[in-house]
Amino acid sequence: MDNYNILKPLSKDHFDKRLVELETLLREYLDAEEREGRKLQWCKIFLSDAQNQHTQFVESELYQEILSEAASTIVEQAPADGSKIALLVKTSTEPAPYIFQSMRLTEGETRGTSSYLQTMMLFEKYVRWLKEHNLRLDTHCVRTWIYVNDIDNNYAGAVKARNDIFSQHGLTIDTHFIASTGIGGASHIQSAQVAIDFLTYPNIKESDKTYLKALDHLNPTHEYGVAFERGTKLSLSDKTIFYISGTASIDRHGHVIYLRDISRQTKRLLENIGALLKDGGATMHDIQYFIVYLRDTSDYEQVETYMQQNYPDIPHVIVHGKVCRPEWLVEMECIAQQ
Repeated sequence: MDNYNILKPLSKDHFDKRLVELETLLREYLDAEEREGRKLQWCKIFLSDAQNQHTQFVESELYQEILSEAASTIVEQAPADGSKIALLVKTSTEPAPYIFQSMRLTEGETRGTSSYLQTMMLFEKYVRWLKEHNLRLDTHCVRTWIYVNDIDNNYAGAVKARNDIFSQHGLTIDTHFIASTGIGGASHIQSAQVAIDFLTYPNIKESDKTYLKALDHLNPTHEYGVAFERGTKLSLSDKTIFYISGTASIDRHGHVIYLRDISRQTKRLLENIGALLKDGGATMHDIQYFIVYLRDTSDYEQVETYMQQNYPDIPHVIVHGKVCRPEWLVEMECIAQQ
């Protein structure tokens, strides 16, 4: 069995003190999980200021003694509650059937390059790794997360690069794309405009995947020039996992709806997620966690209240992550499991 949880410090002290508090919380949590037969498998680390916090974090006992032992990713998407750092933690009773890779470019690779070139370099690095392991982009890559710094200006380049890479590898409107979140975010490399996380299942077949559409609620993504699946259902021998891409307040014609209304956008995007899950035979009760991205963190209280009232038993984290269209105030992604 898999389990997900969100951990963050309650203290408003200096960052180093918050790291110590979070280490204690994580050790206590993992001790409790181990008594249930679950061990740490994966972690996503959200930082509020990667330029100032990254080195301190990776040199901390929290990272060196615990988190470095598992697959992880670090991204600058500030927790909207002011906690400076938050962890999305996955524990499991089973070995991971996937390989999670957090790919980042170096300062030398990124200096003077565009978001298009950086996205191409990251995908090409990943494709080389796939080939070395006799794997394929179209079959074995199940999920990506593309973090775009200054997304209002750099998203178009990242989209074009992904479209070009996919076209080269037979991923088209006539075949399929890959579930993904493309969202505002940064790495600790100052000149990096793009960073990408990849999720690979080496032992699956194409027939193990079902692509979720919910065409009564959402339009196909290719209609507005982007190449990703809104959701992927992955049928494994012991479980079924639903990877729901970043989802916003959109209608079946591809229009952004409920402009400037954070409450109604939140409600609509959750209706869209429910429709995608229904398309694969799941419900909102199967959701394991939410990541909530806000364009403006001053909307935090409204969204947090809504989530607490409507999904009190599902872990969630709300972070500052600008969505790819300025009109979208909020976006969410999730994993569901049966």
